[in-house]
Parts: sequence; structure tokens; C-alpha cells
Amino acid sequence: MEQRSVRVLDTLFQIEWGRIAAQANGAVLVRQGDTVVMAAVVAAEEARPGGDFFPLTVEYRERFSAVGRFPGGYRKREGAASEHEILASRLIDRSIRPLFPESYRCEVQAMVTVLACEPGGDPSVLGILAASAALQLSDIPWNGPAAPVRLGRAAEGGWLVYPGPGERASSKIDLVLSFTPEGLVMAEGAAKEIAEEDLIEGLEYAERAAHPLVAALQEIRSAGKAKREPAREVGDSALIDAARRAAEKIIAQAAGTAVKQERRALLRSAREAALAAVLTDFPGRESETDQALESIAYEVFRGTILESGRRADGRGPSEIRPIHCEVGWLPRVHGSALFTRGETQAMAVCTLGTGRDEQEIEDLSGVRREAFHLFYRFPPYSVGEVRPLRGPGRREIGHGHLARRALAGVLPTPEIFPYTIKLESEITSSNGSSSMATVCGGCLALMDAGVPIARPVAGIAMGLIREEERVAILSDILGDEDHLGDMDFKVAGSDAGITAVQLDNKIGAVPLRLLRDALAQAREGRIHILGKMRAALAKPRADLSPHAPRVDTLRIGVHRIRDLIGPGGRVIQDLQADSGSKIDVSDDGLVRVYAPDVASLQQTMRRVRDLTGEPEVGRIYRGVVTGVKDFGVFVRLFQGIEGLVHATELAAGPVRDASQIASEGDEMVVKVLGVDGQGKIRLSRKQALGVAESEIANA
Repeated sequence: MEQRSVRVLDTLFQIEWGRIAAQANGAVLVRQGDTVVMAAVVAAEEARPGGDFFPLTVEYRERFSAVGRFPGGYRKREGAASEHEILASRLIDRSIRPLFPESYRCEVQAMVTVLACEPGGDPSVLGILAASAALQLSDIPWNGPAAPVRLGRAAEGGWLVYPGPGERASSKIDLVLSFTPEGLVMAEGAAKEIAEEDLIEGLEYAERAAHPLVAALQEIRSAGKAKREPAREVGDSALIDAARRAAEKIIAQAAGTAVKQERRALLRSAREAALAAVLTDFPGRESETDQALESIAYEVFRGTILESGRRADGRGPSEIRPIHCEVGWLPRVHGSALFTRGETQAMAVCTLGTGRDEQEIEDLSGVRREAFHLFYRFPPYSVGEVRPLRGPGRREIGHGHLARRALAGVLPTPEIFPYTIKLESEITSSNGSSSMATVCGGCLALMDAGVPIARPVAGIAMGLIREEERVAILSDILGDEDHLGDMDFKVAGSDAGITAVQLDNKIGAVPLRLLRDALAQAREGRIHILGKMRAALAKPRADLSPHAPRVDTLRIGVHRIRDLIGPGGRVIQDLQADSGSKIDVSDDGLVRVYAPDVASLQQTMRRVRDLTGEPEVGRIYRGVVTGVKDFGVFVRLFQGIEGLVHATELAAGPVRDASQIASEGDEMVVKVLGVDGQGKIRLSRKQALGVAESEIANA
């Protein structure tokens, strides 16, 4: 057994190998505090025949035994991966995939398991480190390492690496990053409208902080196995030349064709021409011909952009495709929008619900409730394909999570808008960045539903084509530009700053100087898109849909909860039956009222206030007279709480007979003066005379 320790500022990591999983190609245990993660990587000995892609699978799993718990529900055996585990798997995959040799085609599986987790532990980030270390030690060809950093920013502005749970909760940014010695390989996270220059500053800080971890992983490599030699792709030059002569002109024509389906038809024609020319002299070499065509298309499409600055649809590098927005186009739903950008279209629907619609989520940190859902769907018709429908795949879950993060930062707090919010985005047509179309369409649907978001949010996908010193940064990339380019950099935010980012790349690492330029260009595109969105709907609608439920909240004293519930729950049950509303009371005194209409909501809120209210000195209330005496009038302010209006406080002048001012059962508006030495509440009618209705606290 061997072990290495490395400290990054205040965080100590321990990497151990040689104790477990001896038959894997590489296996490690990584520990930070009392959080322990295991990674094991295995590769097939030979590539699958005819394989033209790299088959990498990453599986991240959390075991409830890691925190000494059983999973909730009927089944006590962990089963399919949760959304959180799928998202963590994607983080690891996107950190290690770009670092495999381009010609490597043997199947690789990386399995990451959380064995122990302390409160506030960060096992998903440790999973990236563990997978990277296991690959470094293995004989699998890999051009690592990839060192992970979680970046945060304190409220006072200082940068944080590997922040604790309390720091993360108050942080202005939450990014997971992976660095190689050459630069940034992966980024994913959210921010509270951070400026572009501040984000670059944070990335530079994180890159410096990652240096010790990068160095430790490089040192571990020397203790690992000798690497296999990846198979060298040696193409038949005669076959390639024949394919090029037959197809290159047609591919060049496709590289200048704007419509996706027409472009694909030309590429099919190029393949038919190449096969007709090649198979005559090279029978049975169809697979090699397809690989040659892929290489030719790669050269032609990229070369066209780098040399002429012209893209397939005729745009320049920073131009955005035509945008069309529609809102409120569906009847009955609470909010709806159609966002169309070029050949990409998102159909977004917003539904408002009650606290009973919140999603209960169980993970290693415990059980929590989520009040904002975003479901992204990518049906096969969106790309003109036929395939069976299954549950959401990893891509759909990842895209939905990114869009959710982009919008969550501008949502109102539950105290301001106590609704559960569900956004559904169905991609009805796709040719580039459907996740960013989901951000735009989802934002419009939120505003159409009357959700009081802080500011509109838009998203844009940036691309990169780099050949040595020649560089083209592309705004609003097409699907083909994503496939043939070197980077997919998604940036979402408002005109005040960035709310979410996601970076994938195919060139191993992206220098931060290129990201700086990409962020500046992305901001220009984002502002342009926001202008188009505002032309359709400038701000959230003032009123909710008449079909949406009505929700309101108030906070009561914890000692008054029993007055609202009543013996055996009879009080709250009778109140719900009378009003048709539903009432939820939390242990901290937060009361949520869900009503079918405005009248029922107002009625229920008045009853709840009457049952649980507590008078405050200096405030004005409407009460009910419960007794008239010679010395004054007793007024009930709330259930079980009454005070005395002394005769001298009944009117501006002298009062000889209080019964001439009020009778039992009358309503009276009074001001709370204070509490006397015997604990009795002193009230004044004369100081409340003539007040506006808006000044009455329990109106």
C-alpha cells in the first residue's frame, strides 16, 4: 500500500493505492477529512470492431451506509442512480474524457463509490480527483491529470476553494472546475449575477490553487504502471485521396448551406459519391471510407471558418441567428412561451403549485424539499429521427439542471412568492444549444405566469475553432459547429451578470485568455438576445393566471401554533372546510395558505390572523367590542387577546357614557398604547380615528 498527501491552502487530501481492487487497471482511495471515495478504472484489451467513437462510461454512486443511514421508502437496497449521482457522473466524465488519446477506442469504465461522508463533505469533487488518480496509476492511455477545484466567493468578496457547507450556502458563486497543467478542462456551476471580469479573476485564482494537486497527481504517475500504446490510425492514402476527389467539393458546398436538413442531404450525397468511387477499387472498405469522410468534413468546415470567417449559415463569428419569441400562446396553462432561434425551438410551460407539490429529495446530506423544478425533454422528432421513448437520459438531466441553475438565481424568495414552480421545456426543433433556448423560453414562461423574477435571463452557447495560432470564437453555435469544433461554452445570465456556466472541450484544456475573449463576446450576444425577449414581454405580468392557485404566507409565534391547530386539529380542519383552502404550518411558525381564488384566500388569511395574531405597541387594529363598562370598553383584538380602551381614550372630548360610543359586538379601530403593570393591554380609540384602511394591521 502506498499513500500521498497534498495540501491545498487549508484542505488536506490523502490518496492511497494498493490496498483494494487489485484486478482493476487502476484503483485508489481518496480521503478529505472523514469523507472517503473509491475509484476503480478498467479498460478492455481491444477495441470493438468497426468502432468509430470512444466508449467511456462513468458511474458515480453514493451509499447511505456512508453516513450510517438506511434509504427511505420501502426498498432498502440502493437501485438506479439518482439525478444527483447522474450529475456527479457527468462532472467526472467531462473532466477526464478530453484527455484520452484521440485514436483510443478501447472501452473504458470508471466506477466511483462514496464509502464514507462527513457532514458537509464534498464527495462529488473528490470523485473527480479519485478518477484522475486511478487513471494516472493505470496502464490506460491518458494524458492527465485533471485536478478538481470547487470555487466559492465570500459575501465580503474573498475567493474560497473547497468551501464548507456554510460558506457554500452564502457564496456568490459555486463552480466545480478541473485543471490540467495546460489550463481549464471543465467548468460547471452557478453564480449570483457575477461580472465577466470577476469570473475570470476567480478562474485564475482557482488555477493557481490547483497547482499543488496537479503536481501531486503528476508525481503519482511515476508510481503507476507503464501505459499501453494506443492504436495508431494509419489511413490508406490511396483510399483517402479517392474519397477526397469524389466528395470534397460536395462537402465544401454543404459547409456553406444554411438549412440543416439541406446540409445533411448534401453530406449524404457526398458519402454516396465517395462510396461509389472508393468501393470499386477498395471493396469492403465502407467503414474506412466513412472515417475518411469524417476527417475531410472536419478539415473543410473548420478551414472555411478560419480562412473566410464565414459559417455554414452565412453568419460571421459573433452573429446571432434570427430570434422569434411568443408568450401566452397556450390557453388554460399558467404561463407559456415559444422561443425560436434559427432552427432551435423551445416550447416552455410554467405551472404554479402549492407546498404540497414540492419534491422531496433524499441524499447523503439528509432529506430536503425542492420548490423549483425544471424538466427538459428532447424528443426524437426535434432532430427528424425515429427512436423509442425512454426515461430521461443523462444529457436531458444535465441540460435541465444547467437551465434550472441559470434561472434559480433570479427567482423570488418563498416569503415573497410562496409557490412551487414547475417549468417544462420541450425541444421541438434542435440545431445547436437547446439548453440555452430552454433558459430563454423558460424565463419568458416564468414572466408570463407572473413570477416576479429579479431580471430576465438569457443563455448563449459559444464555440471555438483553434488550429495552432489561428483562432475563431463563435457565438450561438450550430450543431455541426459543436460536433466539429473544439469547445462548447454555455453562458447564461442577465444584463447585470452571469448566473450559470458550463464548459466542455475536446482539445484537452482551454487557456483562460481565450475564455476571457469568449466571455466578452458571449455578453454581447446575451444582451442582444435579452433585447429580443423584452420586445415580447418586458417584465413579469402583474397578475397571475386566473387558473393558478392563490398562495400567501404569514409567520406566527411558535406558541400560537396550538391555537391555530386546535384540540385534535379541529380548529384548522373546520377553517379549511369553511373556506375551501388548505393550510400548512411548519414548526418554526411559517403558515402557508393555498386557496382556489382570491376571495377564499383573503377570508382564510383574516381567520388565521384572528386566531394567532399578537398585538404590537404603536400599531392599529380592528377589533370587536366584548364588553362596555362605566370606565371604558373591552375590545378583542385576536382570539384570546383583548385590551381596554379607557373612557379617556374613547373620543377626543369627555365621554360620560361609554355605551353611547359602542355596544357589545361592534367593530372598533384602536391603537395599542402599551401594557400596564398588571399585563393588561391599553388601547386608544381616539388616536386611531380617521386612519386609512391601509394603516390597519389586520385589515
